[in-house]
Amino acid sequence: MQGKIIKALSGFYYVMNEEGTTQCRGRGLFRKNKITPLVGDEVVFQAENETDGYIMEVLERKNDLVRPPIANVDQAILVFSAVQPDFNPLLLDRFLVLIESKHILPIICISKMDVIAEKDKQNIEKFADDYRQAGYDVLLTSTDDRETVETLLPYFKDKLSVFAGQSGVGKSSILQVLRPDLVIKTDEISTHLGRGKHTTRHVELIEIGNGFVADTPGFSSLEFLELEVADLSSCFPEMRRIQQNCKFRECTHLSEPKCTVKEAVAAGHIKEYRYEHYLEFLQEIKDRKPRY
Repeated sequence: MQGKIIKALSGFYYVMNEEGTTQCRGRGLFRKNKITPLVGDEVVFQAENETDGYIMEVLERKNDLVRPPIANVDQAILVFSAVQPDFNPLLLDRFLVLIESKHILPIICISKMDVIAEKDKQNIEKFADDYRQAGYDVLLTSTDDRETVETLLPYFKDKLSVFAGQSGVGKSSILQVLRPDLVIKTDEISTHLGRGKHTTRHVELIEIGNGFVADTPGFSSLEFLELEVADLSSCFPEMRRIQQNCKFRECTHLSEPKCTVKEAVAAGHIKEYRYEHYLEFLQEIKDRKPRY
């Protein structure tokens, strides 16, 4: 039988297919061969009943994340709040680059639009337009306006999505609107720390909008540990579209002549702050200590 792991907890894997969900263990060989089944994996399993199955094979993955441990992700809903915590384009660009480097489609969701002061709303809408122009889908949501949150639903169809973003931005509140039957513990943001207290202990897939959504514990590392200098600009869609027109094939868009990316920045086609973030990340990758 074949199915998808929708939850992993205490050494058990919960595998779902058309017939239901089966509690399975991994084969003893997996540990010896250093194979760890992940939530999101498509697997072959054998089972006598619903609580006594064994995973026989983990099928090939299209991608996987280490933290949170999840495989075969189609898209990431990056939730950033307009306020409390304030919208942070540098942090958003860091998330976008990490997601793009894994060949996962990012969708930007700016939450708490109902809380932001009217005078600051235009600023957020300007950022939303900038990111749409760069090539991203951007949704503006308020949990007190169900319709704005439900604009996410069509994106979930037939996809495995992860929610990611800072603590306290309202990821769980959005999930609660989409699936009111879910019991997700959320706490108010600690005003002292400016952080949300809600932490998800394990990864579990939830069925929403004819797809699977993972309420993940978030990314514990936001460092560019696997990204190389030559690959960074491909993680910026507005650079990816034009970089083949640069004079030099390995152009880093830093000081090379006849660089179409720098020309696009000068002409205002690429936002200057996005390019500055690119330069900051480029330096960070160059300064990274080699791992042996």
